[in-house]
Order: sequence, then structure tokens, then C-alpha cells
Amino acid sequence: MLSIPIIISSLCTSLGALPVLFIKNISHRGKDVLLAYTAGIMVAASAYGLIPSALHLSNLTVLVIGILVGTFVLTLLESAIPHVDLDHSNERQDQSSVIVLFLVAMSLHNLPEGLSVGISNVSNGQDIGPLVTFAIGLQNVPDGFLVALFLVTQEVGRYKAILLSTLTGLIEMSAGLLGLLFGESFEPIIPYGLAFAAGSMLFVVYKELIPESHGDGNERASTIAFIVGFITMLLLTEWFR
Repeated sequence: MLSIPIIISSLCTSLGALPVLFIKNISHRGKDVLLAYTAGIMVAASAYGLIPSALHLSNLTVLVIGILVGTFVLTLLESAIPHVDLDHSNERQDQSSVIVLFLVAMSLHNLPEGLSVGISNVSNGQDIGPLVTFAIGLQNVPDGFLVALFLVTQEVGRYKAILLSTLTGLIEMSAGLLGLLFGESFEPIIPYGLAFAAGSMLFVVYKELIPESHGDGNERASTIAFIVGFITMLLLTEWFR
């Protein structure tokens, strides 16, 4: 029965992705603004959510190690994926590298969250389990929208975007079930996972999202969108605490 809250929490990602069905005819300027907004959310999630949580659960050494390892792994992955550098023209570009890196970063972001939900629901943590599950489930709603929104800006079909967003939620569900099965034996790796996720998300923001959103004359609008995205995530983080 304890697995049911974990499943519901993870599926909230799919719920958050559904609004992209109503987003149509995004202009080039609109895509740049949405990418910058996405970048702002990811930076806030890293700086205001993942990093403080990792520090709270461990120490600065663990945080630095996790961030550096996350950056290193994403660097290797980015080098291994066939990639066409953006020339900021209006021609259709192969965005497979950007999409894969983004999905990997968001999936890594979900792993420690899933473990946290699972561990909090083991027998000796049932008092806090529902609270953690509820908080993570609420947070998964904007996460799902973020993933689907980004994919739509990369000209991925809306239904496929929802499906891929759902898959990132299923990764969190798998991590939650592992945390439920192994309980406290997985607890020491959570701060490393949080820091790792922060490093990977920061890599994607600086390497892909910001350059792409600032290369077509929409720098001012994209900068404002970045700040709005950052503030949005701050407000959501405070609300879900």
C-alpha cells in the first residue's frame, strides 16, 4: 500500500505536462523567451532547492564533489551525442543533443527526489512520509510542465512531449520504490544525488539553453524571462515547503 503514494506523486509529472496541449503556433521569439524562462526555473531549482538540501543533509565537500561529478558526466554525454552547434539561423537544426541533455538532467533531478519519497515512507518514517510525498507530488506538477514546454519549443510533438515528461516521472517512481525497499541503506547517497542533479542542470542551462535563447536578437526579452522563471521557482519552492 505504501507504493501507491509514490506512484501518485510521480504521475503528477504527467498532470503538469497536459497544458502543453493548448500551446500552439509558438514564434521564434516565443521559443527563445520560453527557453530562457526554463533556464531561470532550472537555475533556481539548483541554487535554491537542490544545493541547500544537499548542504543540509551533508557538507560542503559532498556538495562540491556531487556538482563536479554531475558536470563531468554531462560533459562526457554531450561529447558522445551527435551534435550540431547552433548557428542561430532560421534553418531547422538537429536538436537531438539539446533534447537528450535536458531530459537526462531532469531525470537526474528526479532520482534523489524519488529516493527521498521512498525512504520517508518506510516503516520508521511513516509520520513524515505523507508530508514528503505530498510536497514532492506538488512540485512534480510544474516539473512536468517544464519538461513538456521545453520539448514543444524544440518542435517535439505535443503528445510525444507529454509521453517523455511522463517517462521522467516514471524514473522518479522507480527511485521511490527502491528507496521504499532498501530504506535507510540508501539514505547516505541522497545528498550526492542532489548535488549531482544540480551540477547537471547548471551545465545544461549554461551550455545549451542560455546560448540558444540569446542568439537571435531576443536577448532583452529572454533575460527578463530568465528572471521571471527564477522568481517563479523561488515562489513555488517556498509554497511547497
